[in-house]
Amino acid sequence: MLHQLSIQNYATVDRLEIEFQQGMSAITGETGAGKSIILGALGLTLGDRADKSIVRGGATKTDICAEFDTSRIEEARSWLIEHDLESEDSSICLLRRVVNKDGRSKGYINGSAVTMANLKELGEKLLDIHSQHEHQSLLQRSTHRKLLDEFSVTKKLRDKLESTFKQWQQNHKELEALSNQSEEYSAQTQLLLYQLTELDGLNLGENEVESLESEFKKLNSADETLNGISTALAICQENEAQSVLSLMHSALNALRELPNRVDRIDSILSLLESSEIQLSEAVSDLRSFQDEFEANPERLEQINARLSELHGIARKHKVKPTQLIQVTENLRKQLSRFQNSDEEIEKLSVNEKLLREQFTTIAKEVSEQRKKGAKKLAKQINSQLEMLSMPHATLEVSLQARDSFEPSPHGLESIEFLVSTNPGQKAKPLIRIASGGELSRISLAIQVITAQTSQIPSLVFDEVDVGIGGGVAKVVGELLRKLGKRTQILCVTHQAQVAGQGNHHFFVSKSSEKNATLTQITELNEEAVIKEIARMLGGDDYSEESLAHAEQMVASN
Repeated sequence: MLHQLSIQNYATVDRLEIEFQQGMSAITGETGAGKSIILGALGLTLGDRADKSIVRGGATKTDICAEFDTSRIEEARSWLIEHDLESEDSSICLLRRVVNKDGRSKGYINGSAVTMANLKELGEKLLDIHSQHEHQSLLQRSTHRKLLDEFSVTKKLRDKLESTFKQWQQNHKELEALSNQSEEYSAQTQLLLYQLTELDGLNLGENEVESLESEFKKLNSADETLNGISTALAICQENEAQSVLSLMHSALNALRELPNRVDRIDSILSLLESSEIQLSEAVSDLRSFQDEFEANPERLEQINARLSELHGIARKHKVKPTQLIQVTENLRKQLSRFQNSDEEIEKLSVNEKLLREQFTTIAKEVSEQRKKGAKKLAKQINSQLEMLSMPHATLEVSLQARDSFEPSPHGLESIEFLVSTNPGQKAKPLIRIASGGELSRISLAIQVITAQTSQIPSLVFDEVDVGIGGGVAKVVGELLRKLGKRTQILCVTHQAQVAGQGNHHFFVSKSSEKNATLTQITELNEEAVIKEIARMLGGDDYSEESLAHAEQMVASN
């Protein structure tokens, strides 16, 4: 439900923060006081169009934020998760709209920038404004179907229809993809066979490329390696007079012949003796390596040819030579899939027929429940319309068979609420009803009947009392209060009989200061509610009788 609405610099509002509760909230005030501001602000958070004229004079931007409690709105929570827009507190959802004085605007959901389409889509799951606003969901056929199905079709059957359709849809996509590709398969199969023959002919071993490249580097630098070894051996031993071993031997003899050697000289002597041993071992290892090392020009040429072959084929496949084994496996799998495509198409075709039959069977059950429910729903709504002083209005729930024979996520027919407001007048879509007051009362009648099954959490009614009074207004108020037991109701009204039914009451007023007009919205306590109801009954100069009548109206709730 709508928990809080914050408004800054919108029209004649400087700053407002309004907290709403469950039940019916009446919103009243003098004509021109700005009761429409709440509806306008809410409309902006739900994605309505905006222009620079709404920005309060002297301000740089309008900033509006609506906070919703989504703990019981599964559809909204699922939408937020699907679009990766959920908040840290999954039970809270913030819709925000900022409009700059140049007319540009931005929308946010839980702090993330979104499109106006996103605001509209999510907003329809959170709140419904019954007036002539563009986003009113009751004007959409999808809402008509949803309300009828929630009213008349069991949830188990609805879920079964949706699940079967999704299975058919997935199977159908795979079948179409394979069928469309089958014409290309022959040519592609020949290409794959050629590529695999070439790759298999390589007889490429595991890690062969890495091994060949390592051996190539070794053989390619054979001359430099042998020259380096010879030079090192000559320096270390072969030059008897100036070799490292000879010089080290001389150094050791010089130290050994010292008279009265101190401990430190002995320590140095020990290090040199250890170095002489290690150097001798190194020279021995070098000689052994020199004897074993073989420069093999023929082998180098073979390796070079093999690597050139591998690199050439790798370039054709636009991969590295080390990836050729994986390329071979991928092509083999693709060829297998192509060769088995006929079997797969046959399997998918059989499944297509089976799923169509299952869908049709389930959809027919849904249609039967819809037909029965449509008559029952229309009858109950028409009874409510008569109570709402629309005795000549007749609502019909039209079920129109779809032209396409393809399965649809919503069954075999489209659904639309049609209304005739005058005797002999042909029923027409709700969106073509000119009177906002008529549309509001029709919406009210529909919501009262479908409230027990509808998932819409918050409803706003804008002047549902237009053109009515007396006993009918009292009925409207009672219906709204009754509806408020199941869903949150915000009602802008001029009728005391309607306002008197509110669980909560907000008063809209305006004042002028420093050449500026400011709008304020205040929640009234019980005493103030009685005075406001009395004002609505008898004007600003209300009498004791008006007060008594107002007190009686409030007390009767």
